[in-house]
Amino acid sequence: MTRFAVLKPSVPQDSAPAPVADYGLPDVLEPYLESLQILDRLHRLMLDLIKDEFERLRLADLTPVQALLLYNLGAAEVSAGELRSRGMYQGSNVSYNLKKLAQMGYVHHQRCDMDRRSVRIRLTPQGEEIRDTVGRMFARHADGLQASGVLDDPPIRLVNLQWRRVERFWADQIRYIY
Repeated sequence: MTRFAVLKPSVPQDSAPAPVADYGLPDVLEPYLESLQILDRLHRLMLDLIKDEFERLRLADLTPVQALLLYNLGAAEVSAGELRSRGMYQGSNVSYNLKKLAQMGYVHHQRCDMDRRSVRIRLTPQGEEIRDTVGRMFARHADGLQASGVLDDPPIRLVNLQWRRVERFWADQIRYIY
């Protein structure tokens, strides 16, 4: 993900605060940018949590990104292109990670019968074990968050609804460019 600009420039103690550009949206822009920064940090923290879990289990051959890719593949059989278009993978090096995962025995890949240029990918039993490990970790985290009340105010379902709306807005912006 991309780093975002600092929301408020630092102001020397002896000078008046510089006006923050609000682009006509003073009540919306700052919280929107803060949300983007939080999302970026959450994604990085999630990868750190996966890394720590795998270190604890002495599973050192996978990167957190590769483990998340295996988790997101689930029981599906997809092409490399579908991984990105379905939002299962957020990196630019899909081919590299799939090649490494195949070499390590976590995914099985096979040329598609209809289009020989396309490769279909699915988890091997070893990949399914990793998927289940990440799933159990996420379940533990969800249980802890629920027990602490963090997901209650506002309810996580409403937060997710809001993010799906933002996602749809962004997707529409991309579509209308072309």
